[in-house]
Amino acid sequence: MEPARLSAKDLDEESSAWLRRLGAGGGERQAAERELHARLVRIALAEVRRRSAGTPVAGPELDDVAHQAADDAMVAILGKLAGFRGESRFITWAYRFVVLEVSGKLGRHYWRSPPVALDAGQWERLPDRLGVDPARHAEAAGVLAEVRRVVDEELTAHQRRVFTAIVVDEIPLDALAARLGLRRNALYKVIFDARRKIRRALVANGYLQEPGGSGDE
Repeated sequence: MEPARLSAKDLDEESSAWLRRLGAGGGERQAAERELHARLVRIALAEVRRRSAGTPVAGPELDDVAHQAADDAMVAILGKLAGFRGESRFITWAYRFVVLEVSGKLGRHYWRSPPVALDAGQWERLPDRLGVDPARHAEAAGVLAEVRRVVDEELTAHQRRVFTAIVVDEIPLDALAARLGLRRNALYKVIFDARRKIRRALVANGYLQEPGGSGDE
């Protein structure tokens, strides 16, 4: 059962004002929409720039993605005003729409021009990504062999696909989420479970210590 929407008197003052202005007519509503859209554009620009390192989109095209995200978020927000339940501040609720739009658009852009697939050399950098101490890189061949064994034999097909894409091929999380139609949190959970299996095997074979272990180094 969905939680009941708070009445206007129970909302914080700012949220109540936003709902009143956006629900009004004429110039008051238009002014509120212009102000909200400007704020969505600012947050979208900040978000695309924060994520720019993990996407092939750059320059004016990146700004265009931000404006598209703000525009689409604005449409979604206005269409769902009646669904605002006051569980957070209105502007926080609104910002979630634009962040989701940015994620989806950057993910779709990635698959239009994905990077050239990397060869097995990508696997050679896995010790760094798995937190193996540089002093133990002499054992990297053994670590690598064990990681590949676990990936091939112990991960589920879904875990193997997600782990290889994100950790080995370094595909951006948003891009993979867009391709698979999954939420970011779902992918985080898959990666967490895959890493746990791998670390457990590395500990069992002496390549890593249990947290808090004494060790001989």
